[in-house]
Amino acid sequence: MTFLGPGSDPNRITPIQQMIASCSGAILTSLFVTPLDVVKIRLQAQKHPFPKGKCFVYCNGLMDHICVCENGNSKAWYKATTVDAFMKIIRREGLRSLWSGLPPTLVMAVPATVIYFTCYDQLCAALRANVGGLSEQAPLLAGAIARLGSATVISPLELIRTKMQAQKQSYGQLSECVRSAVHNEGWLSLWRGLGPTLLRDVPFSALYWYNYEWGKRWLSTRCNWGESSFLVTFTVGALSGSVAAVLTLPFDVVKTRRQVELGELQIMNLPAKVSPTTYHVMKRIVTENGVKGLFAGFLPRLIKVAPACAIMISTYEYGKAFFRQHNRERAAALLRAGP
Repeated sequence: MTFLGPGSDPNRITPIQQMIASCSGAILTSLFVTPLDVVKIRLQAQKHPFPKGKCFVYCNGLMDHICVCENGNSKAWYKATTVDAFMKIIRREGLRSLWSGLPPTLVMAVPATVIYFTCYDQLCAALRANVGGLSEQAPLLAGAIARLGSATVISPLELIRTKMQAQKQSYGQLSECVRSAVHNEGWLSLWRGLGPTLLRDVPFSALYWYNYEWGKRWLSTRCNWGESSFLVTFTVGALSGSVAAVLTLPFDVVKTRRQVELGELQIMNLPAKVSPTTYHVMKRIVTENGVKGLFAGFLPRLIKVAPACAIMISTYEYGKAFFRQHNRERAAALLRAGP
């Protein structure tokens, strides 16, 4: 497995190696986190049944996706505990049902994650190399720019996926679905809902990477562990994700509400209304539920984000460490072989 060219630094890894590492992390994260969200949705549906055609948010640990309830059935047969729901879903529907809905969402979530992590590493390295005075702030800027780019690229695809699910279209009809959306509402309609997504994801990413890089250095120095050790990356990844999730929670509440409203308009095949601003949505939430409404779902978001961040970053760092070692061994073998 050779990726480095002649004269390359064996202590650095190539963008392709970064892509492979991030892809591995993305798949592993989704496999671990998806069952938690499947159980959470089932428990929610039991407490507040979803009528047929109702939209709900599904998360595979990498991205939030709007999905449509197609049957409207929600029999009350779980106790109000996660463990009981896990056991009964497995017993009645089989182990595979814990990953139901995962394959279609991975089509977008994995490429988006690969773009995001690879861009972050490349941008961070470039900022540190070319703007020496911004070395400490490089993770903050690189994290924000990388998320801005990946979210902008993937937003139209997610909107089209929701529309196709609502209209029960196959992927073979993708081009027709895009043409229809552009013809009826214009090109900019493909990025509808991007604003609230960026308001949540860009600050989250900036905070996450800044805290992660700082925390990794601090913990490795304090405990005399390597910066890329699994314990350091897993712990700091979970803590950094938790801090960023709490600080951006009001934007997450707004984003979820606007996503669901937009999804339901698509299901009913109604023209999308002019989206209210984030401020107006926040104001409406405070009027209906008080300030605490902006922090609704605090614990479920924390339970979802912390393990997802920990698994993703520790797997990614392990993959990068593996490729660094591979590159060093390859370079040493070439030196021994001589000219």
